Amino acid sequence: MASVTIAGVRKSYGSVEVLHGVDVSIDEGEFVVLVGPSGCGKSTLLRMLAGLEHITSGEIRIGNRVVNDLAPKERDIAMVFQNYALYPHLTVAENMGFSLKLAGVRRAQIEEKVRPAAEILGLAHLLDRYPRMLSGGQRQRVAMGRAIVRKPQVFLFDEPLSNLDAKLRVTMRSEIKNLHQRLKTTTVYVTHDQIEAMTMADKIVVMHDGIVEQIGTPLELYDRPDNLFVAGFIGSPAMNMIPGTLADDGSFRGRDGTVLPVAHPGSARPGQPLVYGVRPELMSTGGEIPLVVEVTEPTGAETHVVGRLGGTEITGVFRARIDVAPGGTIPIGIDPAGVHLFDEDSGKRVSG
Repeated sequence: MASVTIAGVRKSYGSVEVLHGVDVSIDEGEFVVLVGPSGCGKSTLLRMLAGLEHITSGEIRIGNRVVNDLAPKERDIAMVFQNYALYPHLTVAENMGFSLKLAGVRRAQIEEKVRPAAEILGLAHLLDRYPRMLSGGQRQRVAMGRAIVRKPQVFLFDEPLSNLDAKLRVTMRSEIKNLHQRLKTTTVYVTHDQIEAMTMADKIVVMHDGIVEQIGTPLELYDRPDNLFVAGFIGSPAMNMIPGTLADDGSFRGRDGTVLPVAHPGSARPGQPLVYGVRPELMSTGGEIPLVVEVTEPTGAETHVVGRLGGTEITGVFRARIDVAPGGTIPIGIDPAGVHLFDEDSGKRVSG
């Protein structure tokens, strides 16, 4: 395994710049997830790391080597793609050992490398099957096995779970995380799914429009988002955003006059245009704030309520079972310790 350093990396297609000076440091053995909406530049950055895209400027290091001008096969990396990219005429064992065969490794040595990898991934009983005889999850394991047998310094995953159904994605998330814990290989994983990022990563890199918005552990990003974009992107359901100002008494006033609690106003000033951020799960029933119900979504253990607080639509997640007709009102409370205030103009967090 090796560390990865991305320093001042830019990427342009003609006059269009899609990455604007990206800096990311990845420690040896770390599992780092690049996350962001479609078009943010995360897959482009991964392909540059793999050597599949030219770097316009900046530097990428794998270990102590600058790899800007190295061919993909010289970077000692292995990549797992979204579409599996398996050879249909080869068996599982042949697919897993194909890169070693191209490298001139003897057949006996290939078998010695393939079988342990197959056992790690639960594929030992499928080695003689062809891809058409496998499920989607099994095909993805084969693609991962093909990467494992090479014993690279760095694993690269490009949205590998996108083609799987919801239940299988959950299972494969756990399997990939468990695999990393066993192999300890440095891993860079790209996804647009923030749940994948939160549940799998040691460190998350949140990207937006070709820049890095914030880097941190999953809970650091959840508890202390730097700006409105990160606050709205990390967490499901998304953080509620209510525009207004800070009152002289330290409370928050929505634009319709609704009074909301604040524990730590930070550098916010009375009268400053702000956005009040509160996560849906930090709301409770039985408070003094009236929420006009629009939709209730019972999930069993929780009830998701979409409603209006003054003129703003918000979502609350409650442990209680709520049976209120649309247009009805329920009293809610907000835990002020978890509230964030953001400057409306810059989007930067100013509280806490």
